[in-house]
Amino acid sequence: MPLKRYADFSGRSRRKEYWMFTLLNIIVITVLMVLMGIGGGVGGQDGTGALSLVAVVLLGLYSLAVLVPSIAVQVRRFHDQGKSGWYVLLGLIPWLGGIVILVFMVMEGVKGANAYGPDPKQA
Repeated sequence: MPLKRYADFSGRSRRKEYWMFTLLNIIVITVLMVLMGIGGGVGGQDGTGALSLVAVVLLGLYSLAVLVPSIAVQVRRFHDQGKSGWYVLLGLIPWLGGIVILVFMVMEGVKGANAYGPDPKQA
């Protein structure tokens, strides 16, 4: 769903939508990291460095491709709790910001409609 709403920063998203998108990202990144490990690092020995280089390029392209949808789904998740999307900037605070964002992403959204739209669970 977040990829269908690629750059949609309005509305609300359920916890399930956010966590399924996060799980997909973790799986894809893990597979690419394993390919990098198999490749022996960039410039690896016995010709396996090419596999690692391809994995590094794919990881970079994938990261760029999901950057906007990742921010958008996080903003919609904050909207589900009745908070401004600017709370995403808390993630820029080293260590503490990531923990605060994690706590907010686990919290349940506001029941019923709020200023950002109708309840996605009731749709």
